[in-house]
Amino acid sequence: MCRSIKTLRNTEVPATEEEIRAAALQFVRKVSGYRKPSRVNEEAFERAVDEVAHSTLHLLQSLSVKVVS
Repeated sequence: MCRSIKTLRNTEVPATEEEIRAAALQFVRKVSGYRKPSRVNEEAFERAVDEVAHSTLHLLQSLSVKVVS
C-alpha cells in the first residue's frame, strides 16, 4: 500500500475533494509506475485519477457509521 495515502474516512470531518484527488493521484502513480506520465500517456493517467477519485467519493458517501448507544 502507498504509505503516503492517508485514511480519508472520518466521522467528524469529511474528506475534502482535494484530499480525495491527492489520494487518487498517489494510487495511480503507484499502480502505473509514473510520477508524471509522458504526453502519450497523460490523458489515460488523468482519466484514471478522475475515475479513482470518483469511486473513492462514492465509497466514502456509502459507508455507514454505526452508532453505539
